[in-house]
Amino acid sequence: MSVAASIEQKLTEAFSPTLLEVIDESHHHAGHAGNPGGGESHFRIRIQAAAFAGKPRVAQQREIYKVLAEELAGPVHALALEVSS
Repeated sequence: MSVAASIEQKLTEAFSPTLLEVIDESHHHAGHAGNPGGGESHFRIRIQAAAFAGKPRVAQQREIYKVLAEELAGPVHALALEVSS
């Protein structure tokens, strides 16, 4: 399973989002530190879910980081988050 597919599956299971986009932006970082080449190292996630309602941004981000701990410890070097409820 690709890293993007794993991220999408985990976030869907954890938050039941009404909107979820997992965008591989690795090509924008070619040649930079943390980009081993081949993609799937830098992602932008747009997610909208009721689970985030009333929570501060830091709490929303921590919840996402917890769900994606395995990816963040491995192949994912950078993660940009756009979160809404």
